[in-house]
Amino acid sequence: MATKTKTAGKAKVPAKKGAAKQLEDLFEDGLKDIYWAEKALTKALPKMGKNASSPELKKAIADHLTQTVEHVTRLEKCFAAIGKKAVAKKCDAMAGLLKEGEGILEETEPGSVRDAGIIAASQKVEHYEIATYGTLAAFAKVLNQKSALALLLKTLAEEKKCDELLTSIADTALNTEAIKN
Repeated sequence: MATKTKTAGKAKVPAKKGAAKQLEDLFEDGLKDIYWAEKALTKALPKMGKNASSPELKKAIADHLTQTVEHVTRLEKCFAAIGKKAVAKKCDAMAGLLKEGEGILEETEPGSVRDAGIIAASQKVEHYEIATYGTLAAFAKVLNQKSALALLLKTLAEEKKCDELLTSIADTALNTEAIKN
């Protein structure tokens, strides 16, 4: 574990060996992170779909699984565009969000309450992805990685659309129905 030193009353964390020194390094690390996250999501979404009861939610999850597989492919194209091999690095944030989603399934009865929980967990994932793709797109822009930028912006738009769809499914009656249970 790294030791912390004090500077002006605040904890300063020393960089570990191999830490990013340039924005290019941070950009590549971010791609590795979201690549792992998207691949993990392709394994988690089918379980969420099987546990959803709303036909509209089931369809949204199935559609997003198809889209997530495309996101993995698109990330592989991003790696190629920057001249790097596609490598996944465990994303602790996504691992935690997926674990939380598992917990929601275990802690809710099947039906509208579970569906509301699935939407809540899914939107947390979407918001993480939106933040990540937005950041990576900003990095790609300043690094003048135009091909990667175009790919990242396309995925960012799809993640935002998915988040909006989940909100509309919850707002249309699902959350109201969950109150009645």
